[in-house]
Amino acid sequence: MTSVEPGKGAHTVTMRDVAKAAGVSVATVSVVVNNKPGARIGDEARHRVLEVVAQLGYRPNMLAQTLANGTSRFIGLVADAIATTPFAGQIIHGAQDEAWKNGYVLLVANTDGNQAAEDEAIAMMLEHQVHGILYSSWYHREITVPATLHQTDTVLVNCFAAGSGLPAVVPDEEEGGRTATRELLDAGHTKIAFINTTTPSPAQSGRLAGYRAALEAAGLSYEESLVFPAAPEQEGGYASTPSIINSGATAVFCHNDRVAMGLYDGLREQGLRIPEDIAVMGFDNQDVIAAHLRPPLSTVALPHYELGAAGIRMLLGIEHSSDTVPTRIACPPIPRQSI
Repeated sequence: MTSVEPGKGAHTVTMRDVAKAAGVSVATVSVVVNNKPGARIGDEARHRVLEVVAQLGYRPNMLAQTLANGTSRFIGLVADAIATTPFAGQIIHGAQDEAWKNGYVLLVANTDGNQAAEDEAIAMMLEHQVHGILYSSWYHREITVPATLHQTDTVLVNCFAAGSGLPAVVPDEEEGGRTATRELLDAGHTKIAFINTTTPSPAQSGRLAGYRAALEAAGLSYEESLVFPAAPEQEGGYASTPSIINSGATAVFCHNDRVAMGLYDGLREQGLRIPEDIAVMGFDNQDVIAAHLRPPLSTVALPHYELGAAGIRMLLGIEHSSDTVPTRIACPPIPRQSI
């Protein structure tokens, strides 16, 4: 094959240039660069075309491909606030990495819960003929799906909409509650309190169900008197301290890491040591909190990165999805020094 000189002058490299340098037809180049299935192109010709493409720096005309195929190499991600939420921002990271891996670019619109901004973002993505859209919320909840999402392939991430017919990928809250409680059971505790949120949500019901199931699997009775409702913030954990101490529990599973942080303060004020006097388990793995408490907080991670990556795989058909039941992603334990 004749040597070619890449980048000469300001000339835009065309498919015809590649065909001429590789000694093949334009049609053959088109088949190779677009990776068209079922095409009968020999390995030697394919290799020659790809070599010339690399040498000349040829870039396919994405607009032309979009017009021809009716779709683009873009995937949209519409979110309410995850780009500004440190740990939930991992959803974007996971989706972006998985999109790149499969030859797609992620277009992100963070709407901050503004309905007009959301409608405009979805409309613009549809105009650009995105391959599909991930629709995500910063915390796990049931949503009402914008009607326009039914105009393209859509996967719900960290949220779900019963009866919508759209696939969804969410954290496995119940298994996460079991995991957190088992960590405390495995550390030798048999009287375990649970500080649960007062906010109705899949996390509230799921983590409680997991806590109860883990106790019963260990042959222990579930005691409603050991479940303490609290605001899902630092103040809620702090305010729960007297009740926790009076309960005689030797370990506490906290609804989230912020609650655990407040409980740390309350226990310390009472002269109690963690984990020597009482063990503490969190949930979320909000790294800015959990890893920097003293002692560092054992917790269960919300799998935000994997939620984003799994959403892309489901959208591209790489991974099976259901239109009726959300796909649940495991919440792994993050052991540190608080139990």
